[in-house]
Amino acid sequence: MGKAFTKPEALADAHTHYCPGCTHGVIHRLVAEVIDELGIRGRTVGIAPVGCAVLAYNYFTFDFQEAAHGRAPAMATGIKRVRPDLMVFTYQGDGDLASIGMGEIIHAANRGEKFTTIFVNNAVYGMTGGQMAPTTMPGQRTTTSPAGRNVEEAGMPIQMAELLATLQTPGYVTRQTVIKPRYITRAKKAIKKAFEYQVAGKCFSFVEVVSTCPTNWGMTPLEAVKWSEETLLAYYKLGEYKTPEQEA
Repeated sequence: MGKAFTKPEALADAHTHYCPGCTHGVIHRLVAEVIDELGIRGRTVGIAPVGCAVLAYNYFTFDFQEAAHGRAPAMATGIKRVRPDLMVFTYQGDGDLASIGMGEIIHAANRGEKFTTIFVNNAVYGMTGGQMAPTTMPGQRTTTSPAGRNVEEAGMPIQMAELLATLQTPGYVTRQTVIKPRYITRAKKAIKKAFEYQVAGKCFSFVEVVSTCPTNWGMTPLEAVKWSEETLLAYYKLGEYKTPEQEA
């Protein structure tokens, strides 16, 4: 009997450092599957952030660079401009991208840089202790908002997909999630589409993926999935927000 399910070649043999119930591992696999299917592993460069995915380079079998906090889009811009033949992507969390790196991602998208960004949104700072993030929900408790996020003081959570979709520069902007199998299938299609646009030299691509963080949310993995579907997805609505075809 043959194998029906195998590990992607782009995915390394490594023990995970992610917490139980975290969906970073699922997203890693989807990226690896897409890279294998497109046959681009030998010319792909990933940019790791500062955050939970700071060790992302341990999980893939292609070249990776480590960027300073929030600066992954700047590093990706430099690599892609010097070597436009390479497939370059950043892999960033909400603290790295939507806080300290907000200026970097906005301007990279507005310039239409021809790389891909995978943005993992789990509504909290994961690696540094569970502090409130720009994406933390109203009333959500964190280590720096123990009474819940007060929107009168902190404002509303930032919806990055909607924000980037307002730019006039053509690009691909989508939001997906991987909390259940039916969502995972859609997320993979979106990630593949984003890389296909880069292979074609077409546009900047941004794939936001709503993820779970059971440890910092103080929930079990099952509770985290339920809360994500009922609360996060009600605010961070899934779908395609922008395609280059719409701007043509």
